[in-house]
Amino acid sequence: LRCQRWVENCRRADLEDKTPDQLNKHYRLCAKHFETSMICRSSPYRTVLRDNAVPTIFDLTSHLNNPHSRHRKRIKELSEDEIRTLKQQKIDEAFERDQANQECNDSNAQNTVSEEGGEEQEEEAVPLTLEERENKDYLKSLFEILILMGKQNIPLDGHTVDELPEGIFASDNFQALLEYRINGGDEVLRKRFEMTAVNLEYCSKTQQKQMLEICENCVREETLREVRDSHFFSIVTDEVVDIAGEEHLPVLVRFVDDSHNLREEFIGFLPYEADPEMLAVKFHATITENWGLNMEYCRGQAYIVSSGFASKMKVVATRLLEKYPQAVYTLCSSCALNVWLAKSVPVVGVSIALGTMEEVCCLFNQSPQLLVELDNTISALFQDNEEKGNELKQICRSQWTGRHDTFEVLVDLLQALVLCLDAVSSDSSVRWNNFIAGRAFVLSSALTDFDFIVTVVIMKNVLTFTRAFGKNLQGQTSDVFFAAGSLTAVLHSLNEVMDNIEVYHEFWFEEATNLAAKLDVQIKLPGKFCRAQQGNFDPDMTSENYYKEILSVPTVEHIIQELKDIFSEQHLKALKCLSLVPSVMGQLKFNTSEEHHADMFKNDLPNPDTLSAELHCWRIKWKHRGKDIELPATIYEALHLPDIKFFPNVYALLKVLCILPLMKVENEKYGMGRKRLKAYLKNTLTEHRSSNLALLNINLDIKHDLDLMVDTYIKLYP
Repeated sequence: LRCQRWVENCRRADLEDKTPDQLNKHYRLCAKHFETSMICRSSPYRTVLRDNAVPTIFDLTSHLNNPHSRHRKRIKELSEDEIRTLKQQKIDEAFERDQANQECNDSNAQNTVSEEGGEEQEEEAVPLTLEERENKDYLKSLFEILILMGKQNIPLDGHTVDELPEGIFASDNFQALLEYRINGGDEVLRKRFEMTAVNLEYCSKTQQKQMLEICENCVREETLREVRDSHFFSIVTDEVVDIAGEEHLPVLVRFVDDSHNLREEFIGFLPYEADPEMLAVKFHATITENWGLNMEYCRGQAYIVSSGFASKMKVVATRLLEKYPQAVYTLCSSCALNVWLAKSVPVVGVSIALGTMEEVCCLFNQSPQLLVELDNTISALFQDNEEKGNELKQICRSQWTGRHDTFEVLVDLLQALVLCLDAVSSDSSVRWNNFIAGRAFVLSSALTDFDFIVTVVIMKNVLTFTRAFGKNLQGQTSDVFFAAGSLTAVLHSLNEVMDNIEVYHEFWFEEATNLAAKLDVQIKLPGKFCRAQQGNFDPDMTSENYYKEILSVPTVEHIIQELKDIFSEQHLKALKCLSLVPSVMGQLKFNTSEEHHADMFKNDLPNPDTLSAELHCWRIKWKHRGKDIELPATIYEALHLPDIKFFPNVYALLKVLCILPLMKVENEKYGMGRKRLKAYLKNTLTEHRSSNLALLNINLDIKHDLDLMVDTYIKLYP
């Protein structure tokens, strides 16, 4: 409607034959065509329209009174100075509107319009002075250096004071690159600093921080603009990480872009709060107020967390659900269900076991020689079953702690791991360095602790009931659909275990004692428990009873409750809508009823009244397809069908289903945000990490507007 009104009111005959979709994609409305009341500004980086905004301000007669403009060309080539001048004017106008509309609510923040484009300016702006132009060129050079450092993952700091002899001055990395650029012929920088002392900072730490914040905001805004254009999105957080000594939550956003691709992009770090209620408040404020996302359009939330943080993030999820019921709390596709469940179990012994497993996996992956030693140990133990031995050798070379059957793998490997680590720690030759020998001794002691053994055996047995279910959730679309229908059976099995926990625990504990005997480990109560009781505990308290009460019962109870929480009625309804995917529809013999489950998305549809008829046409289309036409097997394939736009409601439903965190990103190219995040954290020392530079590094392919950065900096820090 806005595009058509613009064409009509501006009398642009050359655009009358363009469709609204073409106008929306290839042309932009200038903000000056909207009344001030129709515009809400929540930051200097964007202009946001209200949902009902329509362009109404058009001056079609002013040129008649201006003899100089009657015969001018409609479009003219602007010089570089004129472009800079226009951008400066826009920044000034933007900030004036910002002051007038500070009370605007972010609920209108989903309709973004670019300030660029529109009709050319009638009045000539005051040209920049030589001093102003030189200052802008200087700032642009500084921003270019910062962006380079971010993309190439170069830390800001260089040598520390402790590394240098007394009286020696060494530049930090930023200043070193600045000096290199001056020596390379940058006249703007040379003129600026040619009279500066060699041991003086060219750019203060405060100024660097200010400029980095602007870089971060501008780069993030490019992604957020696409998210708003897409309307619907989901929020995903990864494990808490250490950024320069402070804990932060990495935040990613999922959305379907205008090319119908599901993307998962990293948008920043949030400082972690120990108090879960405070964390929930700050989490919501950052996403809505600082980043300008409208949570009314959020359709999913998932949190991948380390052991110990799960309960706090669940509080965040609960608070968001209270405000936004359609922001479904789900599992994330990048995390195996059994691993996620294990990390959420509120038992200290389970958290310790998971940490030990990670350390063992990390130690062997760091040393190829250790892996060879482990291979030899496995070969010796599995002489009678070479196939099983070869399978375990392959598993050891992967990140096996993230597998659905990770506890089963550990139980199978435990004897080999202990024997290998014992051999390394007791080797009197110089084959192993002190670090590896020391770590081997510590980890061998941890693996042969009876508390660890009984914990992993019980976790293995409890999570056996959810293993197949979780594996299907990470499978094809049809696997996810049918897995949703099997949840009732999984819960029934776990409830049966809970009702007969005495019997099940007896079998589990017997398996743990047999494994302990094989490793010559004494069966006893944990030393920390005995020390805490100071010898005053019940003499009838046996190891078997202790672990039943402290481990088996709370673990089974917790897993049952967690499954109910992350597979709520609303979530299951959404997953049942996956029968829209033609291959699933085919497996159901085209006898599906998505209308009943799609009610929860009724307000997200462009034409909800025609949904039933449209779904009927969709089923008929695939039921009576040609023999040589294959049924699309994924949402990704369905969204890329050439005629999908003829089914607007189906298209809208598929887009919303696609962004649920449980659904995997089919095209790996669009799921690089998480991989780059992991790479950044792996390759960057904790003390060198920067939340600002991290965003530039992880989103290295996002375009950036240097002029906007410079203009924003001048305005914010005159």
